[in-house]
Amino acid sequence: MNNTYNIYLISDSTGETLERIFMALKAQFEKFEYNLFHFSFTRTENQILTILDEAKKKEESIILYTIVDNKLAKFLSKEAIEKNIPCFGVLGDLILNFSKLLNQKATHVPSGQHVLNEEYYKRIEAIQFTMNHDDGNSLKDVENSDIILIGVSRTSKTPTSIYLANRGFKTANIPLVNEKSIPEKLKSNPKISCVVGLVAETSRLYEVRKNRLTTIREKEKTNYINTEKIQEELDNSKEAFKKFQWPVIDVTRKSVEETAASIIKIHEIYSNKK
Repeated sequence: MNNTYNIYLISDSTGETLERIFMALKAQFEKFEYNLFHFSFTRTENQILTILDEAKKKEESIILYTIVDNKLAKFLSKEAIEKNIPCFGVLGDLILNFSKLLNQKATHVPSGQHVLNEEYYKRIEAIQFTMNHDDGNSLKDVENSDIILIGVSRTSKTPTSIYLANRGFKTANIPLVNEKSIPEKLKSNPKISCVVGLVAETSRLYEVRKNRLTTIREKEKTNYINTEKIQEELDNSKEAFKKFQWPVIDVTRKSVEETAASIIKIHEIYSNKK
């Protein structure tokens, strides 16, 4: 019988970085049953003691933390050892080693990566723009997009757009039903922005669309999941992409991150040609 571990993620900031690290870690183990407890913005000794008291009451507790304040990190480690709770600092050695390598002191400022600099505001602006230009909305100023994604339904346009926005790219996405779906601005000037066409295999789109209909409890059969119609949609989209000379990415076997990485490369090439 496998043990179920109680994983405590303690961070002095939002905890997003720590959670990503833990998810990457747990992916390395096939049999790993766990309960996850998040504690963000932990910046006092009293907060730490409260968390440790709770962890002590449970069996098989493990603590992972990202705390950049050395004094507080040492306090957590010392108290955890005294309570016999396994405790691992994720960033400590990394910060120390980089400090030596770069020959400079680390600031040890919590949320240092979220400092309100120009890059931060650029990202916020990109996210706002992308949300306003999702699914073919607000196309009057589509030329202000850094990137425009076009594709038939369920080709991961929205999640990819949001990912790109978080990287600072103003991204619009347009659902392609037929060539009439393409704004006149793009038809008359196909290179007005970095436009990328998204496609997927027919079988993949069928499964995704079918699951979508199941989710919204739609039982009636429609052309939406008719494989011949899906293939026709894809053929038409590929013809349009070829006509306007837009690069195409097949997202069938790509994660959102992989698709976004390819799009960013295309954007770099587009920007260098301007």
